[in-house]
Amino acid sequence: MGRGGNDYGKRENAIAASSEQETFPAWASDVKQCQEKYQVNQELGLSSAEVEKRRQIYGWNELEKHEGTSIFKLILEQFNDTLVRILLVAAIVSFVLAWYDGEEGGEMEITAFVEPLVIFLILIVNAIVGIWQESNAEKALEALKEIQSEHANVVRDGKKVSNLPAKELVPGDIVELRVGDKIPADMRVLSLISSTVRVEQGSLTGESEAVSKTVKVVPENSDIQGKKCIVFAGTTVVNGNCICLVTQIGMSTEIGKVHSQIHEASQNEEDTPLKKKLNEFGEVLTMIIGVICALVWLINVKYFLSWEYVDGWPRNFKFSFEKCTYYFEIAVALAVAAIPEGLPAVITTCLALGTRKMAQKNALVRKLPSVETLGCTTVICSDKTGTLTTNQMAASKLVAIGSRPGTLRSFDVEGTTYDPFDGKIQGWPVNQMDANLQMIAKTSAVCNDAGVEQSGNHYVATGMPTEAALKVLVEKMGFPKEYGSSSGHRDPQRCCQLWNKMEQRIATLEFDRDRKSMGVIVNSSSGRKSLLVKGAVENLLERSTFIQLLDGSIVELDQYTRDLILQSLHEMSTDALRCLGFAYKEELFEFATYNGDEDHPAHQLLLNPSKYSSIESKLIFVGLVGLRDPPRKEVRQAIEDCKAAGIRVMVITGDNKNTAEAICREIGVFGSYEDISSRSLTGKDFMDHPDQKNHLRQSGGILFSRAEPRHKQEIVRLLKEDGEVVAMTGDGVNDAPALKLADIGVAMGIAGTEVAKEASDMVLADDNFSTIVAAVGEGRSIYNNMKAFIRYMISSNIGEVASIFLTAALGIPEGMIPVQLLWVNLVTDGPPATALGFNPPDKDIMKKPPRRSDDSLITAWILFRYLVIGLYVGIATVGVFIIWYTHQTFLGIDLSGDGHSIVTYNQLANWGQCSSWESFSVSPFTAGSQVFKFETNPCDYFHLGKIKATTLSLSVLVAIEMFNSLNALSEDGSLLTMPPWVNPWLLLAMSVSFGLHFLILYVPFLAQVFGIVPLSLNEWLLVIAVAFPVILIDEVLKFIGRWTSGFRYSAATKSSKHKVE
Repeated sequence: MGRGGNDYGKRENAIAASSEQETFPAWASDVKQCQEKYQVNQELGLSSAEVEKRRQIYGWNELEKHEGTSIFKLILEQFNDTLVRILLVAAIVSFVLAWYDGEEGGEMEITAFVEPLVIFLILIVNAIVGIWQESNAEKALEALKEIQSEHANVVRDGKKVSNLPAKELVPGDIVELRVGDKIPADMRVLSLISSTVRVEQGSLTGESEAVSKTVKVVPENSDIQGKKCIVFAGTTVVNGNCICLVTQIGMSTEIGKVHSQIHEASQNEEDTPLKKKLNEFGEVLTMIIGVICALVWLINVKYFLSWEYVDGWPRNFKFSFEKCTYYFEIAVALAVAAIPEGLPAVITTCLALGTRKMAQKNALVRKLPSVETLGCTTVICSDKTGTLTTNQMAASKLVAIGSRPGTLRSFDVEGTTYDPFDGKIQGWPVNQMDANLQMIAKTSAVCNDAGVEQSGNHYVATGMPTEAALKVLVEKMGFPKEYGSSSGHRDPQRCCQLWNKMEQRIATLEFDRDRKSMGVIVNSSSGRKSLLVKGAVENLLERSTFIQLLDGSIVELDQYTRDLILQSLHEMSTDALRCLGFAYKEELFEFATYNGDEDHPAHQLLLNPSKYSSIESKLIFVGLVGLRDPPRKEVRQAIEDCKAAGIRVMVITGDNKNTAEAICREIGVFGSYEDISSRSLTGKDFMDHPDQKNHLRQSGGILFSRAEPRHKQEIVRLLKEDGEVVAMTGDGVNDAPALKLADIGVAMGIAGTEVAKEASDMVLADDNFSTIVAAVGEGRSIYNNMKAFIRYMISSNIGEVASIFLTAALGIPEGMIPVQLLWVNLVTDGPPATALGFNPPDKDIMKKPPRRSDDSLITAWILFRYLVIGLYVGIATVGVFIIWYTHQTFLGIDLSGDGHSIVTYNQLANWGQCSSWESFSVSPFTAGSQVFKFETNPCDYFHLGKIKATTLSLSVLVAIEMFNSLNALSEDGSLLTMPPWVNPWLLLAMSVSFGLHFLILYVPFLAQVFGIVPLSLNEWLLVIAVAFPVILIDEVLKFIGRWTSGFRYSAATKSSKHKVE
């Protein structure tokens, strides 16, 4: 639907009009007052002129289309990240330098342009992924529009207009609703055409069954569930016909308010805890890079800027642009070295692998970052209906009459679904049903308009859920042996069909809210007419004068038996069971010859619902049944797991308080006999609570019943303000705003509306609460693994920075060029970092409390450890560079095989003054099939000749980082207790990384691009000898870490307590 033509400019009028609509409480005003307020006659409707006039004021009946974020703005937002900005600056600078160097032509040109192009490619891919995720965010609003009705049957100018486009409705329109209609606007019921009208509004209000509507006024302060005379846009009529008056349209309807709330919530989306940590890390990194770059320039300023002192003042400045750009390139190399460029790709890969693992556990993740957020969930706010319960009514208890007056028999019924083969009735006389039980089965099967059918692997109800549950009960009761066996057949309605064949229905006395019962007149197999009735137990008892005993004999209903039945009813109601009674009557004198013929005198009685009570009088009461929406079997254990994991569970439901409390006790949110007066509030009571935050801070479970969408949103908002990480479950339209606002919105896959799914971060394929708990465990494991590879990559980067800094500080030739560092960060580090994502989870992962969202990614001790490791990486890479230039042998390894010349350390450190050295000469050396000669300019030995030393430095860096990935298997655990083969993927990844390194070393074209040469066996021995000690150093640091862990933990706890205070 569009925005509604020319009406956009009249927005102010519409806003004023909507506030006027809001101020008139149609639900608290009688029918006459409503018609006077909206100046309309029920018979005539509005005139065409009046409709146009009102449309000018109120606009069209449609939901607003909010302007989405422009693609340009989305692109800019992707660069609103510190790490990305540093990379962008580094890429631009290196591109400019490559352009400048490119004028010289030759081999350097290719090498120089590889680096900026690779960085630009990373940034482009990162931006595309970000834009794709952002553009999915607004789909919840589009799904909401699908719920809106397309057409309406309206009275205008005294005539009925069928199928008027629903967007053309205005306040004051008279609309006729029929069974199956989707309601087009919020409307006041003016009159009922049928005896009852029931509306399925659970997706909007959270109620577990259809609601009967009335024309009677309700108190002005009623909550949304209490507005029994209002029907809401987007809900569906499941029973009956009525005439209504449109009171609210478009954005003023309840569904319009949900639309506004979703939009508002989508504007307030926050970064995930990990994203915040990485942003903080990026800011620190920027500062560190800035300081180190400044230090490098200060140390080397003498090489590109010199002056002489004349009369105590500096004069005759000499500036070397070439040297200046050289050190500028070193600064760029520092930026490239300090930033873990591969980190975004590795994080995305790890999260994607996590989503696959979660999908196997029936949790479908829609937004990748939510995988990590799940790991630090501290509160789960769960809907009751359909998440903690099955959202399928099931019989729980059956009470029949005993063998003599004043006795009752009770049977517990197993099963929680519409599957007739799910559970049995305890203590049931199989194939030996007495007359009393047969009458209960017959009434349940025949006085019933619902059905149960198989859909794939599960069973679904058609019609009213309570009636469907009775049909399932009939199947569990079986069929009397004397009428034939019902066993051996997998037909879900076999017994019901047999009863319906024996007792043929010829008339129905529709349910109405006054007598609270439904009756059917049947042609019995005995040839007599019978009336079968089901309904509210108290009402049936009032109209009953007899009871049927176990053997089928009929005796008078005495006061003692009546009280006994009412006591049983009270006990079942206290357990939150919805009770229905059964009765029958065989003396139907008026209907003795009735066969459904409209000309029969008795037919006139059936046309007048006010006569139904007299027909349903002098009944014979036979028993009652308790039904409920039962809790899922797995939920109790899942709640226990949450308690062990330090996660609080809050139940927020639209259902009534008693039912919700009984379910919460049964599943373990509350203890069986716990006083819950301070823990169980209605949504309205909570909004009036003087100290809402303290109420939410209570330890243990909390329940909110009769909750409206705004209550759910407010609860989520307050919890987030208090620093909690909130997972919110829901399936209805009413849940969508809170799903959007929560850190993790979890929608139901089977029962969930499209709106809820689109607003969520995760969808449960099996609608099961325990799946969320499994997903939290998976999220924790993924976070621990991500922490391992983030630390691994950062420690590698510290090593690279140390290497460049030491090179600059010592004044020796540049060891590694930016493109080599980029290769290490992206390609060589990538596979081991990704493989660390496969580390097996800790066995006690769901026994620990959740980490706080402000927990440090890198603690002071970890930072110290990696500074030590980083310093060693720097010393090793620079050291091997110096060793090649200054030593013939090292640790017994002969390095003279290539014939290179040895220089002193002093010469290496002052290589820039080489041209002033007298009689300096070097001999040629070989590298693979290449021979490097320096006859024309011996000083090139420190420029072009450093290619072998650079290769050694790069190889040492790669080898150290492979060994360092083994260190990252466990934060504090030794490699002796957690050997490398606990994660075979890591060993494979190390092989891949070494393989890629060999590829660039031994393929001539790639070696030329990266400015390296092949190494001999002895040179490889040197690389391993210099790299291996990194494992020994970290083992010592881990031992110190384990030894001091108790002291460090207590210090951290004290500081966090101090922060909270």
